[in-house]
Amino acid sequence: MAEANQAGRIVIDALFSEYTFPNFLDPIKKRAAEFERLHPEYRINVGSFYFQNLAEEISAATLEGRPPTMASYYSGATQLARDTLTREGRPLYTSVEKAIAGRTEILGHPVVLDDMVAAGREFYTIDGSFCAVPLTLSTMHMYTNTTLLNAAGIEEVPRTWQAVEAACQAIAKLDPGPSHAISWANDGKFFQHALIQQGATLTDAGNGRTGRAKSVDLTSPEMMAYVMWWYRLFRDGHYLYTGKVEDWAGSARAFADQQVVFRFSSSFDAPYMVKAAREAGFEIHIGPTPHNGDLPYGGNWIGGDAMWLADGLDQATQDGALAFMQYLNSPRNAAEWHKVYGSAPVTYPAAELLEREGWYDEHPYHRAVSEQLELADGAPGSHGPILGHFAQVQHAMMEALEDVMGRGHDPVERFTRAAAEAQRLLDHYGVACVGTGPRPGHCMLIDC
Repeated sequence: MAEANQAGRIVIDALFSEYTFPNFLDPIKKRAAEFERLHPEYRINVGSFYFQNLAEEISAATLEGRPPTMASYYSGATQLARDTLTREGRPLYTSVEKAIAGRTEILGHPVVLDDMVAAGREFYTIDGSFCAVPLTLSTMHMYTNTTLLNAAGIEEVPRTWQAVEAACQAIAKLDPGPSHAISWANDGKFFQHALIQQGATLTDAGNGRTGRAKSVDLTSPEMMAYVMWWYRLFRDGHYLYTGKVEDWAGSARAFADQQVVFRFSSSFDAPYMVKAAREAGFEIHIGPTPHNGDLPYGGNWIGGDAMWLADGLDQATQDGALAFMQYLNSPRNAAEWHKVYGSAPVTYPAAELLEREGWYDEHPYHRAVSEQLELADGAPGSHGPILGHFAQVQHAMMEALEDVMGRGHDPVERFTRAAAEAQRLLDHYGVACVGTGPRPGHCMLIDC
């Protein structure tokens, strides 16, 4: 029997991650109203929680007998979604692919799973099944002040770590010139990105996709190659250390004020960095974050959200939720979502529509994210890891680097200690959260 409200309509309780963008959910609420007009037998209740709190709030509501019908989780909370349990101790969510069961349309809406860009499909394919439907996708770019770069005698934007070091040395000779050559936030996502670019895994079990991750390695050759490259840039005076972790705003100000030539940041920052460059009067280039030139390019860190479907729904409720997911990702709707928030188009038809309509001709910097997401070889290391206590593990990396830059610790010794701490955290998750579910206030820290 489908759950219905007083008007006899089938209710879809759809929860979404909320971010600091103004009126972030307005387009989704508009799509929900449209869907209701197309299907008056349904009511879509759109709700939200701040993305760092969503997993905890859903777990608490579920344990009280109020689970959502569908919910969007930040990519870093994927393991939390998989481990959230009902009051009866069953997994709250089922695989979207399994629920669709080979259908090509649901309630008249074409199924879009086969249209998903490869990066999104591969990230959310776990234990051989496409578990959740991407709503937003992002990755990490390098933003380059090409006016200053050209003044240093460099015509091509560097694409490798080695070329970046050479460019930094040339920039240091500019007189007058910027105080430093490069900056980015000390944030765990950059460690992830560097590992993925090198095709390396952070955990076992196919980076957590063919089984539960039980080991984590912060001292792999690929991790230490990145740490030592970052450390050399800092030691040689090229990297601007702002003095605190997760200082995205500090590196943004440095780039806008032309204190640095290069900045690493999210693809979501593209419109803001372009605006800053125009206002300051310099030319900007947006492209992939440089990779280790000694290894082939493996892939990219994936940010954004994906929509998960509750298990055990009656057929009418399940079909309504699945149809709404497809409707949100129709070519037109996915293209409009990209225009509003800069998320990479999650389907190839949406990107093709934007191209046909001239959007990319008017906003060429938006092409960068789609082009970069295609730079992946499909190996386990190209998808990014899935593991418990992920935020805490990332903080272990960040704190180690903070000690290296701010307190003069030896990089190898400090990351060896961080590796032991990361393994302790993962072991704790396995003991405290697996089998009981990530309980509210206990296993829920989400990295921003």
